[in-house]
Amino acid sequence: MKNVEMSNIVYELLNGQDLMQKQHEAMMLLTVGEDGWPHTAMISVGEIIAINRKELRIGLWPNTSTTTNIIRTSKATLVLIYKGKAHYIQFSLKRLEELPTARYPRERFSAKVVSSREDVAKYADITSGIKIELKNDKEVVERWHKTLKDILRDG
Repeated sequence: MKNVEMSNIVYELLNGQDLMQKQHEAMMLLTVGEDGWPHTAMISVGEIIAINRKELRIGLWPNTSTTTNIIRTSKATLVLIYKGKAHYIQFSLKRLEELPTARYPRERFSAKVVSSREDVAKYADITSGIKIELKNDKEVVERWHKTLKDILRDG
């Protein structure tokens, strides 16, 4: 049976709070290109926010391969390594209207969890995932706060 909710651990990571403490976490957002090949992009906690364990909002840079792929297929998979587990979350996405007043323009999507699973190995511990070091953490985290507010807006 498919789990259609993200775990509490992932929800707490993506809840839009404590971004300064979460600034080093990065994830992979996978889509499928027109050529049928997987396309991988990095995403931060400043571009995705969980509304609850079944629904998220995602804000991506316009005109990127990832954004184009999501608009075309309405599908994506989020892969993250966090707190000793690999997490794989498949989404069905719906494009949201543009916000002309957004300070940092993004293509916004509502994402419903289609399936979610956690992975661990019996013979090994996962000790780290993708980590990033922001070059100007205060400026970037402030931008993330504003971006997440815009992603959540209804119009």
